[in-house]
Amino acid sequence: MIEAIAKLSLLAQDVPELAPAMPMNPLAGYGWTAVVAIIGLIVLFGLNRFTKFGVIARATSKESVRQPMFFSLLLVAIVVMLLNTWIPFFSMGDDTKMFLDCGLATVLICSLLLAIWTSSISIADEIEGKTAMTLLSKPINRRQFIVGKYLGLLQGVVIFMIPVVITFALLTYYKVGYDMKEAGKQVPEYFQWVDTTLFGSEIQYAWFQPERIAPIIQVLPGILLIFFEVAVMAAISVVISTRLPMVVNLSVMFAIFVIGHLTPVLVQSSETRQELEFVSFVARLFATVLPNLDAFNMSASIATGTLVPPDYLGFAALYGLAYCAGAILLAFILFEDRDLA
Repeated sequence: MIEAIAKLSLLAQDVPELAPAMPMNPLAGYGWTAVVAIIGLIVLFGLNRFTKFGVIARATSKESVRQPMFFSLLLVAIVVMLLNTWIPFFSMGDDTKMFLDCGLATVLICSLLLAIWTSSISIADEIEGKTAMTLLSKPINRRQFIVGKYLGLLQGVVIFMIPVVITFALLTYYKVGYDMKEAGKQVPEYFQWVDTTLFGSEIQYAWFQPERIAPIIQVLPGILLIFFEVAVMAAISVVISTRLPMVVNLSVMFAIFVIGHLTPVLVQSSETRQELEFVSFVARLFATVLPNLDAFNMSASIATGTLVPPDYLGFAALYGLAYCAGAILLAFILFEDRDLA
């Protein structure tokens, strides 16, 4: 399944480019994706009101937002994006693509750091500080504790991503006009007036310039893929936090992040060198056990100026959900016999 999803990344290159003059509904074909994403967010935060582990999730998300690391990462992400807006990339006319790529990388890294840091603070430190034992003395079992902590991590990541993504979209809208001005091209106005007929009457309303909107539309699927990747990494971090402290958690997660993005390269190299059986075995072992994080990468889509297909987003979501479920089950096993006294 991992190899199949990795191969689906090639589908992003077969999607037609965003035309300079976009239709009035540029998200046509992505309606179900938006509906499912909204329903998922409602369910994620709605569980806080109707379940026992929702109480833990709500407390964990509040803890995530209140800690200094949250505001530090938020400030770093916004400052980096602001600097990338005006610092030239010397990319021979592709500064906007470089800005999009760097912006998505900034959102990904900051969200990952927040998720890993929060999992260590809310799980590993609570176990070491005997706080978890006090919490589990109430009518909450260990499985509800793990599920609540994990959902709280995801809620904190969503709260973090909202202002960062809004800032990213606004800066992208500005970056297009800024690059066109630097290149000596005609800069489109912020609004264009569209004439249409409504109930037999001629009306005129403002519509954002499509040249500025197209890059924003292009990165929207990338935001979803980033959330899927953070969810997978957060699940692994929860597993590690049940047994190991923060420093080890950060080190192991960094190694998994690097190897997870190199999994397709490792598998391809092992297939071309059949004589090295040990290397081939290790590469396939990594590809089987560790997540294929490259399946959530849309750099190829940005480079080619295309949209990620909705069916690819669906397969990526299913893969991420399956891996998260397996990781949480492993966390149940490791935490079940953990001595909290």
